[in-house]
Amino acid sequence: MKIWLVGAYGIVSTTAMVGGKAVEKGLVDTSGLVSQLPHFDGLDKFAPLNFEFGGHDIRDIPNAYKAALEHWEQNRHFERYYLEEVSEYLTAIKASTGTALNCGKGVIEELQPIKVLESEGLTLREIAERLESDIKSFADSDTVVINTASTEPLPNFSDRYHGSIDGFEAMLDDNAKEFASASMLYAYAAIKNGLPYANFTPSVGSNIPALKQLAEEKRVPHAGNDGKTGETLVKTTLAPMFAYRNLKVHGWMSYNILGDLDGKVLSHPENKESKVISKDKVLEKVFGYSPFSITQIEFFPSLVDNKMAFDFIHFSGFLGTRMKFYFIWDAIDAIVAAPLILDIARFLLFAKKKGVSGVVKELGFFFKSPMESEIVNTHQQFQELTAWFQELL
Repeated sequence: MKIWLVGAYGIVSTTAMVGGKAVEKGLVDTSGLVSQLPHFDGLDKFAPLNFEFGGHDIRDIPNAYKAALEHWEQNRHFERYYLEEVSEYLTAIKASTGTALNCGKGVIEELQPIKVLESEGLTLREIAERLESDIKSFADSDTVVINTASTEPLPNFSDRYHGSIDGFEAMLDDNAKEFASASMLYAYAAIKNGLPYANFTPSVGSNIPALKQLAEEKRVPHAGNDGKTGETLVKTTLAPMFAYRNLKVHGWMSYNILGDLDGKVLSHPENKESKVISKDKVLEKVFGYSPFSITQIEFFPSLVDNKMAFDFIHFSGFLGTRMKFYFIWDAIDAIVAAPLILDIARFLLFAKKKGVSGVVKELGFFFKSPMESEIVNTHQQFQELTAWFQELL
């Protein structure tokens, strides 16, 4: 199968490339791949562990090997041997020039040097057509598009332009750039051409009525938003325990520190806002009420891709006695995120081949803010995923 990655030179995408090819070559086992659990036996017939990669990026880097090497030199996040074993393949991957339209100062200032389509003086329609052309030159019937790019600020929503596909097309024709965002345009380019799409970021992506309508018309499955890989994964796994035992949670403090380009981008308030909202709203969905919460994300340069979270939970139980729970999450973000890129791509290709279209809410297991689902409980999400797969199989 083929995977087109938006943000192809980022650490998550390049780690997915290295890992995908390493698995394919038999250099490593399939640890970390949810889709390889026994619950999903039979998936290989529809989406084999055999990958080709391409993508868009805005960073001015010669090829995916150079990008992966840059990340490796900063993080040493896997054995160098794996990178060198797939170096020839990665060297041949040259990302197409993408767009950073309305991605915020965090992206523009921190990802330098960059090359973007809007610098060529293109209209909104022309940018969309270029994205489509790039994807179509790579894609076949077994292609999935996944957005792993940096977090955008909240978009400038418009009922006129975002409420229907006719409105979205009018936005392109009107060159109304203030209402468009890069993630919307990538999602549009994929879905319009019949390609399953997933948004692994907190950005809006396909999560507007216009693109949901387009996905139904084109019979395309899509999913998102914001990959659930670290602190929120633990939070949505642990929080149900308090609910199951009828323990009252009074407050939950989450303090996240991270480095790398992701941390640099999120150090800008307008980019951080989307991420905080995505992380913050899960507790109310689990408990049915809103405990006092603090969610902070801070840039800590020396950590590079090693993300850490310090969580404090204040709760009470029998006889009103107040107690405390603490945990620390400490992981290499790309290592926990990259296999999910491969998982999501495989499940979306499976969905397409089974005739599924529109939002695949059953893939909510992989996301912090799953579209069209209020279920954020990890246990329930996994049950929903396995039941969906077995029913379609």
